[in-house]
Amino acid sequence: MTAHSPAVSAELPGSTSIVVSLAAGAAAGAVAKTVIAPLDRTKIIFQISHTPYSWRAAFQWLLDAYRKEGFLSLWRGNSATMARIIPYAAVQFTAHEKWKKALGVDTPQKAQQNKVVHLIAGALAGVTSQSATYPLDLARARMAVAGTRRSLRDIFHQLLAREGAPALYRGYWPTVLGVIPYAGVSFFTYDTLKRKYTEHYLAPPGGWVSLCCGGAAGALGQTASYPLDIVRRRMQTGKLKSDGTYVYATISDTLKIVYKNEGWRGFFKGLSMNWVKGPVATGVSFATYDAIKHALRDLALTVQAS
Repeated sequence: MTAHSPAVSAELPGSTSIVVSLAAGAAAGAVAKTVIAPLDRTKIIFQISHTPYSWRAAFQWLLDAYRKEGFLSLWRGNSATMARIIPYAAVQFTAHEKWKKALGVDTPQKAQQNKVVHLIAGALAGVTSQSATYPLDLARARMAVAGTRRSLRDIFHQLLAREGAPALYRGYWPTVLGVIPYAGVSFFTYDTLKRKYTEHYLAPPGGWVSLCCGGAAGALGQTASYPLDIVRRRMQTGKLKSDGTYVYATISDTLKIVYKNEGWRGFFKGLSMNWVKGPVATGVSFATYDAIKHALRDLALTVQAS
């Protein structure tokens, strides 16, 4: 990513600006999640089991899955991820732009003066996108832990037949509670690092710098929200018992079960993998979003001027 021409600073019409943000966000999410899909599936497997996590165990699981099920099995559940992440990322990035504008922190100067409001804008963007796409996140988790290859349609059909429509939002509250610190910290950190770079070097950050800024943002965001990610995955994939209740019925039940069986370390199982995959995914996502957004803005402004 290079310094942008003065034309980019011009305002696009409202509808065009939204389309540009949606398209750039969708592409950013798809690229980032595809890159880290095997690590994501591995993390989910350990999150929902009592098996102690280690890098050696994670690598062994990846190797076994490759040997038994083939290379493409490492991307099992990625179709559900794409079905979710494309609208999720599109809504999240666009919502962030709109929330910043609505809360009056849509310029670097305003954001610096109102840091708490800036943080809230990121959190609200995460809640907006998560609420809009949550059933797809649940289906993706079910696909990732399925013992056999199953389609997104199969997952939804079985889920609705066995557990009913309310099951589509199982684990929603820990997800929302987790996305508030994750999205808030991620967006706040990324915007802050970009602003400080621009102030110091008097130029917008290039592609590699954006990638590093996004990586730092992802690491902080993942750490702040990780225990609730454990709770979310357990509730999403927990079995329905014969009496019609779930093993992980509520947030408090899940917290008690995890702590009783695995201690406090159970709430951070797989976090070290997230420190690798999280920053990579966030860095790729933010850098891709900025690059595509600016390219589309340049194109739209050129068409508008012609």
